[in-house]
Amino acid sequence: MSVTENNPEQHFPPDRENLWTLFLIFLRLGLTSFGGPVAHLGYFREEFVARRQWLSERAFTDLVALCQFLPGPASSQVGIAVGILRRGYVGALVCWAGFTLPSAILLIFFALGLSGHADMLPLAALHGLKVVAVAVVAQAVWGMARNICTDLSRVIIMLIAACTCLAFSGTLSQIAVIVLSAVTGLALFPAAPSAAPDALPIGVTARSGLIWLGIFVLLLIGLPILSRCFNSPALSHFEAFFRVGSLVFGGGHVVLPLLHAEVVPSGLVGNDTFLAGYGAAQAIPGPLFTFAAFLGASMTVGPSGVAGGLLCLLAIFAPSFLLVAGSISCWNTLRRNPRMQGALAGVNAAVVGMLLAALFHPVWTSAIHAASDFALALAALLALVCWRFPPWLVVVLSALLEMAAEKFF
Repeated sequence: MSVTENNPEQHFPPDRENLWTLFLIFLRLGLTSFGGPVAHLGYFREEFVARRQWLSERAFTDLVALCQFLPGPASSQVGIAVGILRRGYVGALVCWAGFTLPSAILLIFFALGLSGHADMLPLAALHGLKVVAVAVVAQAVWGMARNICTDLSRVIIMLIAACTCLAFSGTLSQIAVIVLSAVTGLALFPAAPSAAPDALPIGVTARSGLIWLGIFVLLLIGLPILSRCFNSPALSHFEAFFRVGSLVFGGGHVVLPLLHAEVVPSGLVGNDTFLAGYGAAQAIPGPLFTFAAFLGASMTVGPSGVAGGLLCLLAIFAPSFLLVAGSISCWNTLRRNPRMQGALAGVNAAVVGMLLAALFHPVWTSAIHAASDFALALAALLALVCWRFPPWLVVVLSALLEMAAEKFF
């Protein structure tokens, strides 16, 4: 039984921090957390389990498990959950803002610079950003496959998902892959019941959780209808990014194919601009979902600029707020269900396959045009995997090398 069930009035720990302290803690994490969602969770564990002892090891692991099962950016969702545990809904907003705004602001400025000063970044540097994206996504595929696809069944699910996404592009095929993989996981990976987990000090009642989940479902169904009824570009952008944030399992780099399908074929963002922004997103700390802010600021159909960036940023993260607030109240019960672990195993294997498909198209096909491109991508991959260079440094070096190669060769 959770703390809330024992004493509904005691929603939060008695030593809860003020909102400004929470903001500064997450702002520091947002400025220093390089390396993607897995690295972010390592930073979070060091901060909240080892250093501040806000959570036990088991409680932190259970929060991570919940956020990995939900669609959306897992590391940002863990931050939102920590905010709810410390200071409720306002705490969740404060923690999200501190962790997210640094990278979002940088990407919006980068988009404004590209649109207002097309020559601010030489074409060779832009191509270097596209090439390094190949190495970054390849590293993600390898790391995820090594940790997730640990047996033949998972490898087969991964390969089928990759082939399906390559053969049938578009959002619907990706949703179908996720659903079918979850069903397959239920059949193939029955999990054994685990020991009773620690109770979390959750300040959200089951009734409130159902309300938040109801709002999520209402928006997911209603926004496409409203978008078709009203000829509003702002509403269309919000609906598209809200849907992407609602359907991306695995977070991080997996958002790439869904966002590409939404903005590039329709001409809202050029393919070169898309990949340049994606490469730039590797050079900054914080969640990769802030790439939505770059896309919103780069739209060829308004709203764009700062307003478009903020609109798309809020839209892609809104499902995370609703899903975490809606599910955290019942997680103490749900996390004891072994069948959920089987479904998650199937979904995770499919996520690796989707990322493998994205590695080929559009990342590889748009960036690797010559032997020199392949050599640069291979060098970037070695720097990331073998020499443990931070991603931001690899991005900067790749852009500089591409510029030097164009100038001297």
